[in-house]
Amino acid sequence: MSLDLPFAPQSVLEFRPRANSYYYKIPEMDAGSDCGTAADHLCVLVHGLWGNPSHLDYVASALRERHGADRLYILAAQRNSGSYTYDGIELGGERVAHEIEETLEQLANKGYHIKKLSIVGYSLGGLVARYAIGLLQANGWLDKVEPVNFTTFVSPHVGVRSPIKGFPNHIWNVLGARTVSMSGRQMFMIDDFRGTGKPLLSVLADPNSIFMRGLAKFRRRTAYANIVNDRSTVFYTTAMSKTHPFPHPEKTTFNYIKGYEPVVIDPDMHVLPPAPQETSQVGESASFASSITKQLRTFFAAAPFYVFITIFIPIGAVLFLLNSVVQNQLSRNRIRMYEQGKTYLLPGRYRVPLVMQDMRGAVEDVFENVNASQGNEYLSERDEEYTKQRTQQRRLSRQKSISSEEKGRPGPLQQQQQPAEADESEFPILALTPAQFDIIDSLNAVGFRKYPVYIHKVRHSHAAIIVRMPKPGFSEGKIVVQHWLDREFYI
Repeated sequence: MSLDLPFAPQSVLEFRPRANSYYYKIPEMDAGSDCGTAADHLCVLVHGLWGNPSHLDYVASALRERHGADRLYILAAQRNSGSYTYDGIELGGERVAHEIEETLEQLANKGYHIKKLSIVGYSLGGLVARYAIGLLQANGWLDKVEPVNFTTFVSPHVGVRSPIKGFPNHIWNVLGARTVSMSGRQMFMIDDFRGTGKPLLSVLADPNSIFMRGLAKFRRRTAYANIVNDRSTVFYTTAMSKTHPFPHPEKTTFNYIKGYEPVVIDPDMHVLPPAPQETSQVGESASFASSITKQLRTFFAAAPFYVFITIFIPIGAVLFLLNSVVQNQLSRNRIRMYEQGKTYLLPGRYRVPLVMQDMRGAVEDVFENVNASQGNEYLSERDEEYTKQRTQQRRLSRQKSISSEEKGRPGPLQQQQQPAEADESEFPILALTPAQFDIIDSLNAVGFRKYPVYIHKVRHSHAAIIVRMPKPGFSEGKIVVQHWLDREFYI
C-alpha cells in the first residue's frame, strides 16, 4: 500500500514512529480530523548536524501547547536526518525547500488556507533553513505566504572556524573541515561554491542574493546564542559578533530579562553596574576564601568528566575518524547520484540564479572538545582599526542595497524594531577572516534580535538550549523556549 507522505520514505529512516499531538502527517489530516483545517500558519522546524526531528520535540510540544492545531500547523523537516546532514547545506536546503513546498501544496489540497510561514533552525539547521528560504524566495512562495518568524538557536552563521591565529587553531580548522564531508567544508569555509570563488556561507550572506532578500522579508528575525559551554558553536558565530563580550561570566553581574532569570540576558544592556565592594581586610579575606572554595568545588565536580576524557576520548577519536571515512564516502555517493538526477529530487528544479543584478555570487561529540579547547585570538591594534573602518563602509553599503527595493512601502525591515548595536569598542576584535567579517556585517545589516543565553547547570549547553532530550539538567532550556514564545514568536 502506498502512502501519500509529505516526505520521501526511501530517502531516510522514519524518525517519528510514536504518535503524538505535536505535529501530524498529511494523510492523518482529512476533513474529519480533530485537527480541523482552520490553521493558517505553517511553522517549520529544522534540526542540526547528526540530528533528527525528535531533537526538536520539546520545541514542538511547547508550540502546540501555546498555539492549538486550529491556529498552527507544525512541520518537523525529516529529509536530512542522521548522516544525511553530511551532504552539505546546499543539498540539505533543497530537500527542506522541497518538503515545505510539498507540504503547502498537500495542505491546500486538504482544505487548508496557509497564509503565514515561520521557520526555526537549530544549529546547522539554521544555515539549511536560510538556504531553503532563498529557494522559496526564488520560486515565488514568499509572495504567496507572509514570512513571519525566522529564529535560530545556536546556529553557526559565521562558520565554525577558530580564529586564524595560533597553530592549534590551524590544526582544528584543517582536520575538522574534513570529518563531515561537504557540510564540514562549508562550515569551515574552505569550499568554492559553484565556481563563484567564494565559500557557500559568503554567498548565503551576499546582500544581493536570493537568500538575503528572502530573509529580509520575515517580520521577525531572532537568534539565541550560548555564552558558555557550547562546544559545537561558540558565541561569535551564533550571535554574529566580532568580539567575545563575556570573557569572565562567573565574575559578571548580568542584566537578565525580568521573568527569565538567570538564563536569558538583556540584549540591549548585558551587564549591570558592579555593586559596591567591601574594602576592609576582613572582607578581602572572606572573598579570597570564598573564591578558593568555589574553585575546589568546581575542580572536584569536573574530575569525573576529565577522567572520562583522558581514557575514552582517544578510543572514541579513532572510532569517530573511521566512521567519518565511511560516512564521507556514502555522502559523496549520494551527492553524485543527486547531481546525476538519480534521486527523487531533481537538481534542476532548485538550481536557480543565486545572486541578483548580474553579480557572482558543529561539529559535536569527539571534536567538539577540541574546538572548545581553542583559546580566542585577537587582531592587533592596527588591524583592529582598519577592520572598524571597513565595517562602517560596508554597513552603509549593505543597508542601502538590502533596503532599496523596500522603499515606498512598509516592509519587513521596517516592521521589526532593530536593537541598538552593543558598544563593542571595549572588547578586542577576534582574529576572524575578512570573509567572516563580511558575513557578520551583512547579517547585522538585515537585522536580528540577538539574545545571549547563560546555561549554568550542564556543560552541554548546545543541547540544553532547546531541551534536546528530557533531562533534568536541561531545564534552563525551557526558560529559553518560554521567552521565545512569549516575546519573539508572532502567531
